[in-house]
Amino acid sequence: MALQGDFAAHMRVLAQLGAEPVEIRRPAQLKGISALLMPGGESTTMSLLLDSSGLRQPLIELIGGGLPILATCAGAILLARQLRHDNGSIRVHTLGLLDATVDRNAYGRQVDSFESALRVDWAALGADQNGGDFHGVFIRAPQISAPGPAVAPVAWHDDEVVAVRQGNIVAAAFHPELSGDARLHQAVLAMG
Repeated sequence: MALQGDFAAHMRVLAQLGAEPVEIRRPAQLKGISALLMPGGESTTMSLLLDSSGLRQPLIELIGGGLPILATCAGAILLARQLRHDNGSIRVHTLGLLDATVDRNAYGRQVDSFESALRVDWAALGADQNGGDFHGVFIRAPQISAPGPAVAPVAWHDDEVVAVRQGNIVAAAFHPELSGDARLHQAVLAMG
């Protein structure tokens, strides 16, 4: 999804994996895709652009119908069933497809951004990986909490859940496209 945010970095990772990335800005561009990436960015702006572009309902239908998706940072916010607002003026209208609560900017402001090794359950992602840590990049990161019964934690920063999987949906509070590690993207592509 190329409405706003760091979609270009995701596209580079996809190209490195041999996929043919497409910038999605209009519903007609969704035809024939095998997976979707919702990047980080500014969730209020992205929510407004989902409506003005006409993408909101087609995305609900495609993702609800099983299209594999990797949603990172603001993308995870947009997928949430419910938001825990960091102030009273947020105008983010979520897609409501991820059965979890997401708290915007839970890790703080831009100056509170950080990087850390993450523990990942590759088997829960359906990935045949050698395991090992994943380098997490957190930029004004949200927190994923109150997961429903179909939502499985798949990555942790210390004891805090930072990525989850619900069927075809993988949502991460961090930015895997900035990690230099394509394993998370590869796992989602393999779902298709």
